[in-house]
Amino acid sequence: MDQTLRQLIQRLGEAIHDSISDSEQIAGVVQQIRDHGFDVLLMLEATIGLNEVETADGKQEGEAGAEGEGSGAFTAQDVHFLRSLRIAVEGEEPEM
Repeated sequence: MDQTLRQLIQRLGEAIHDSISDSEQIAGVVQQIRDHGFDVLLMLEATIGLNEVETADGKQEGEAGAEGEGSGAFTAQDVHFLRSLRIAVEGEEPEM
């Protein structure tokens, strides 16, 4: 996975986090729960799947000449990074 795609996935994770954190509706419901004497811990899991798109000439968009580049396979570092954002990777065993 190239650096640009990795950065975009990181930005997506951050955008999801920010949208939940900034939601007035979520904050209101959390406050109502606290008013009933409970503390709230909200944990969400997101799964992001990436599929390369084929162009009219049959090549995949972003396809690279060297084998392994653009193949869509995640390196161990990629998987570790995605898991740090609590993002599941399709085909990987979930951590217990």
